[in-house]
Amino acid sequence: MKRLISNITFFLIVLVSFAQDGEDPVKWSQELVSLGDLQYELVMKANIEEGWHMYSQFTADGGSLPSEFTYVDSGTGYELIDGTVESETLKEYSDIFEVEETLFKNEAIFKQRIRLLNPDLSQVKVELFYQVCKEVCIPQDKDFYFSLDGTDIKPEEENVDAASMAKADALKLDLKNKEILKGIGGSSSGKDSGLLVIFGLGFLGGLIALLTPCVFPMIPLTVSFFTKKSQTRSKGIFDAGLYGFFIVLIYFLLSLPFHLFDSVDSQILNTIATNIWLNLFFFLIFVFFAFSFFGYYELTLPSSWANKMDSASNRAGGGLGIFFMAVTLAIVSFSCTGPILGGLLGSTALAEGDVATNLSAGMLGFGVALALPFALFAMFPAWLQSLPKSGGWMNTVKVVLGFLELALAFKFLSNADLVGNWGIFKREIFLGIWILIFLLLSMYLFGLFKFPHDGPRTKLSGLRKITAVVTSLFCLYLISGTFQLTNLKLLSGFPPPDFYTLAEQESDCPLGIDCFKDFEAGRAYAEKENKPILLDFTGWACVNCRKMEEHVWSDPEVFQLLNEEFVLISLYVDDRKTLPENEQFKFRYESGRVKSIDEIGEKWGTFQTINFNAASQPYYVMLSPDLYLLNSSIQNTDTATYEKWLKEGLKNFQAYQRNIVISSR
Repeated sequence: MKRLISNITFFLIVLVSFAQDGEDPVKWSQELVSLGDLQYELVMKANIEEGWHMYSQFTADGGSLPSEFTYVDSGTGYELIDGTVESETLKEYSDIFEVEETLFKNEAIFKQRIRLLNPDLSQVKVELFYQVCKEVCIPQDKDFYFSLDGTDIKPEEENVDAASMAKADALKLDLKNKEILKGIGGSSSGKDSGLLVIFGLGFLGGLIALLTPCVFPMIPLTVSFFTKKSQTRSKGIFDAGLYGFFIVLIYFLLSLPFHLFDSVDSQILNTIATNIWLNLFFFLIFVFFAFSFFGYYELTLPSSWANKMDSASNRAGGGLGIFFMAVTLAIVSFSCTGPILGGLLGSTALAEGDVATNLSAGMLGFGVALALPFALFAMFPAWLQSLPKSGGWMNTVKVVLGFLELALAFKFLSNADLVGNWGIFKREIFLGIWILIFLLLSMYLFGLFKFPHDGPRTKLSGLRKITAVVTSLFCLYLISGTFQLTNLKLLSGFPPPDFYTLAEQESDCPLGIDCFKDFEAGRAYAEKENKPILLDFTGWACVNCRKMEEHVWSDPEVFQLLNEEFVLISLYVDDRKTLPENEQFKFRYESGRVKSIDEIGEKWGTFQTINFNAASQPYYVMLSPDLYLLNSSIQNTDTATYEKWLKEGLKNFQAYQRNIVISSR
């Protein structure tokens, strides 16, 4: 079990980092040595940044991925003489994989001798896959080109064919009045409020973690340790405060690896959040977490970690010893905090904005909530008397968390279904599953059944009864929403959109509004009808897009404007349908990186980036059929602001039309 949890943690980090196109901590050089008699030696040298390491071709099975060389055209243009020789390596034991790994630090040199079979061969290409690791492991690909005749080689990956260039150019709009885009585009205050919400969710998660059996009993023990150990009360308060500070620092530091790579494809965060396999992986992980909270097994990090940290705290003493005590708490409480932190990671993946920044805000909130009691109770030790005694109520808290984790798991499964266009988890099915989950939670709270770690049945507390009643009312709310007796605005963004239903629908657009899902088709219709275009960059798995549609677009005034005055073009940037082969192409970014555009969502995501320099959703743009921008762009906002924005754009369109008529006379 320990090995499984460690592997899951490692795999999550690798999955996220694999998608990122950051700067490689390894700098490569190469050399071709002629040995005569049609023989050459290919030399590939790696300079590895301090603190990083990469793995040998011969590292142990079951550990990190080895370096792998592929010699293109080997056996036809040339043959290999023996294997690829490595420079000196190091051996280190991996606590994660529990094997001794073979790796390089600072420098690695690889040499391969070849003999030409074709004397006219002009170049040799070598492909290398390797991992470079620090706090995270980054899988990398590197291609080497060795010129045998002295001519310069331009790697074919850098070449983009003329057809692809033409299709990429066709995506670029000749926008008029483009400077107006520098208006709203997503206000900083909106982003700040979003971070505050994420911080609040993390803080709430930390408070909940305090009530679990892994953490709650530690509060009086730790506070008593500091107050009794210190010679003065002020020293005890200082030590407890320092302990709390280190707890905050540790959880904040856990988010920093996600900031290591800031040179990324502008669409990569959306790609991560809407990746079908990653959403399925999150689904399985959250189900796994849920059943651990139900008491069927325990999630623990290797006990050797806690023992080492505890031993270090005893040896170090002072501030360093307190730091190791905080690390020990983080390790031993993992069985309760791990699933909550997993939920926090999942929530930040679903939230608007930068995943790494959101995660840092959430982890900071979590750490603050977890650390606060240790400092407060040290300052006011008399408060310890008011703490409730440990008991069965903490198991109840864990079970409730388990049901919440289970409900969140199906959100990720729904995302995979929506993005993959499977048509399985329609709105009614999703709501039915949630009804069942919260009905079971209600039955549990009323004491109708138990889980393995629950003690003997006792009289239900008042708080548990109240929670059971609230849960039952929530079930009724879900049932009424399923049968459309009430709307489910409180849950906007979590269930699939209302047009993704088992019932036959006239339109597959939000609220039944006629919309286009192809820009040129929508633009042609707008030109024919002489109406302004509302360009809606959205996503199947975009929570804030659903909130805008169900809270703002549903307003009678806004709905009338959208339905009657505008041509709506909704472009789904996470649509994973494959483009027809004749529409697929390669796109070169300004950095020189080339990306294959094979899916509908990739096309519209690139379209958004190159024309509006934006990559978040929802993102709304108003323009005329001849591409005159009518107002600044706008994102997630309130009804009044959105209605005002629409009316201003409509007014600007009418004025623009009048100016065209006057200038044509």
